[in-house]
Amino acid sequence: MIKTIETLLKKHPFFKGINPSFLRLIAGCAVNTRFDKGKYMFHEGARARRFYIIRSGKVALEICGHGKTCITVQHLGEDEVLGWAWLFPPYRWTATARVISPVSAVALDGECLRKKCEKDHDLGFELMKRFFQIVNQRLAHSRMQLIDMCGSNR
Repeated sequence: MIKTIETLLKKHPFFKGINPSFLRLIAGCAVNTRFDKGKYMFHEGARARRFYIIRSGKVALEICGHGKTCITVQHLGEDEVLGWAWLFPPYRWTATARVISPVSAVALDGECLRKKCEKDHDLGFELMKRFFQIVNQRLAHSRMQLIDMCGSNR
């Protein structure tokens, strides 16, 4: 059975309960994509042009210091959303995404979506609410990592 991108997105938790007309607009900015193990989906500092709904595979999010020593800050896999830098100026990635097992994903074009959000502020607000939930989850995860790394000094 062939599934349309709209059908794939509709079933994804990130889009649960979204207005069907919004989903059609969003799907119009989406394509299926694949990345092989060892490849990079994006690099820290590069222009952020899209975000991804990971269908299968695993990605390591890495940040690099000035000496180019990189650390993995999180692993993302099936059904997770990768990337929000496309949504906020200056539209630059704040991490690198390295593929650690082959990834199948839906890639959503950020510029296409920003234009649609400018035309329909209700769509923009809906996407912002959903992305801020992800940002909040990732910040909580990072906070716990810092606590684990630094230990409790109280």
